[in-house]
Amino acid sequence: DEMRDRVVLGEFGVRNVHTTDFPGNYPGYEDAWDQRRFEEAFRVDIIREEESALEFDMVGIDAAIANAFRRILLAEVPTMAVEKVFVYNNTSIVQDEILAHRLGLIPIRADPRLFEYRNQGDEEGTEIDTLQFQLKIKCSRNPQAAKESSDPNELYFNHKVYSKHMTWVPLGNQTELFPDADFRPVHDDILLALLRPGQEIDVLMHCVKGIGKDHAKFSPVATASYRLLPDITLLQPIEDEAAEMLQKCFSPGVIEIQNIKGKKVARVANARLDTFSREVFRHEALKNLVRLARVRNHYIFSVESTGILPPDVLVSEAIKILMGKCQRFLNELDSVPME
Repeated sequence: DEMRDRVVLGEFGVRNVHTTDFPGNYPGYEDAWDQRRFEEAFRVDIIREEESALEFDMVGIDAAIANAFRRILLAEVPTMAVEKVFVYNNTSIVQDEILAHRLGLIPIRADPRLFEYRNQGDEEGTEIDTLQFQLKIKCSRNPQAAKESSDPNELYFNHKVYSKHMTWVPLGNQTELFPDADFRPVHDDILLALLRPGQEIDVLMHCVKGIGKDHAKFSPVATASYRLLPDITLLQPIEDEAAEMLQKCFSPGVIEIQNIKGKKVARVANARLDTFSREVFRHEALKNLVRLARVRNHYIFSVESTGILPPDVLVSEAIKILMGKCQRFLNELDSVPME
C-alpha cells in the first residue's frame, strides 16, 4: 500500500516516484481505470481564497492531469495585453523599443471573454478585438518651487510617468458595447519613465487577446504551482529533549509538544505546513524515528493572479480549456477510419 499511495523521502533519495496505476502492476490489485471509482474518489477542496490568490486541493488525480492544469493556467488561458505601440513623440531617455516592451508587460484589467482574437495581419483592429489606450504626458517646471530646492517632486510637474496615465480610448461603438466597462491597468503605480522639463511621451497602444504560449505578457498568473500533500509519521513516541529537537527540524506549526503525565511528547499537528527540508535526517537520534512521505494523488495547488481575472475564474477557464482539448481528441478519434 505504501508503494501505491506514498512517495517516500529518504536520507539520500526519494522512493516510489513513478506512476504505477495500470492493470497488473501489483498482484491482487485491480488498477484498471474505472469512471465510477474515479468520480467517487475525486474531489476539490477550497482551502484559502483571496482577491488575487487561491489555494485548493485536488484529490484523486494523476500527476499528468495536475500538470496539465498548471500548464494551461500558465500558457493557454487568454488575456488582453498591449501588442502594438504607435509612437508619435518620445523625447524621454527611454528608447522607443524599451518603452514599448514596458507597456506590453503591464497587466490590463479587461475581461478577455468579451473580445475575439485579432486576425493575423490586421493592423487597424476593430471594436470586437482591440482595446485602445493613449499615453500622452509632458514634463514642465513648477514656477512655485523654492529656488534652493533639489527635490524633483517639488521642482517639476509630471516628471514620473506611471501606468495610471494610460487612458482608454474607445474604438468604434465600444462605448455602447461596454457601457459599464472600466478598462485600465491593474496597478496604477507602475513606473514607466522619468522625464525632465521639455521631455514628453505621446503614444497610442493597441491591446489584443492572446495566450502565454505566444508571449509571457499574456500569462494571467504570477505563479501557478502544485505540490503533493506532506505525510509525516512518528514511528515511536518521541519525548523530552528529543521532542524539542524534532520540533526545530520542521517548519513552525508542523510539530507540537504536549505535556502528558509530566513528559513532553511530540505529535504531528499539521503536516501540510511542512516544506520537507529533511533536516531531521541530520540527527542520528531522530532519523530512524520519523517517516517522511507525500500522498501520491493529493495535490495542493496555489494560483496567484496578476489581477486581470480573479483566480477562481482562471481555474474554471482552465477546466473549460482542458475539456475542449478532450472533446477535440474524441472528435479526432471518431473521424479517423478504423482499419
